[in-house]
Amino acid sequence: MEAAALGAFMVSACAFGALLWHPGSPASGLVADGAGRRALMGLAMGTTAVGIIYSPWGQQSGAHMNPSVTLTFLRLGKVRPWDAFFYVLAQFAGGLLGVLLARAALGRVLTHPAVNYVVTVPGDGGMGVAFVAEAFIAFVMMMTILVVSNSPLARWTGLCAGALVATYITFEAPLSGMSLNPARTLGSALPAMTWTALWVYFTAPPLGMLLAAQAYTTLRSARAVHCAKLHHQNTKRCIFCQDVPVLGQA
Repeated sequence: MEAAALGAFMVSACAFGALLWHPGSPASGLVADGAGRRALMGLAMGTTAVGIIYSPWGQQSGAHMNPSVTLTFLRLGKVRPWDAFFYVLAQFAGGLLGVLLARAALGRVLTHPAVNYVVTVPGDGGMGVAFVAEAFIAFVMMMTILVVSNSPLARWTGLCAGALVATYITFEAPLSGMSLNPARTLGSALPAMTWTALWVYFTAPPLGMLLAAQAYTTLRSARAVHCAKLHHQNTKRCIFCQDVPVLGQA
């Protein structure tokens, strides 16, 4: 389920990336402004993320879709090490398979230099700016997840995460390409053979999220984190809490 979740996200990213940036696409002529394209891409990917999080499989697995998220919940003691290992493995496999599936469907449209497998690379500010930007957006994402998911607004965690994805793509992407996710970056980098500053995307997102977890537990405690699921309030069995919550209850 985790592999399918990130795989679906990457198929969507590739499809909308091709639609908005390939010079032969009708949408690329209609929206020539880079900021406008990023806003549309952000809306598309934010909606995709929300759809996956609230899908039956997303409700079952917790919809981490990101090794940084899984490792953070491991640090908080909410995911067992063996489960975390296979979650991360599935996320990397799913990200790559999603891009390969998109390439099979889109062919040269996806490999065109204007699209280039929707790789994430640093912007004009360079690797230092990209590192800080990735760490910052990861910190805000995880802090939002922890605060919202452990409050009376827990059912809206997925919507908050999707809104942040949309915002980041619109405004932060020029700085780092907006990865937030090592598996997402590697999924595009492998078929594109583009390794620019790969270390940034493997270190900054986990660091930012782990710092958010440390800040949250300093202000409250690890016991204040109820579960590792982004959407726990559903009727799906929870592999982390070993319970079946009633819809509408924490």
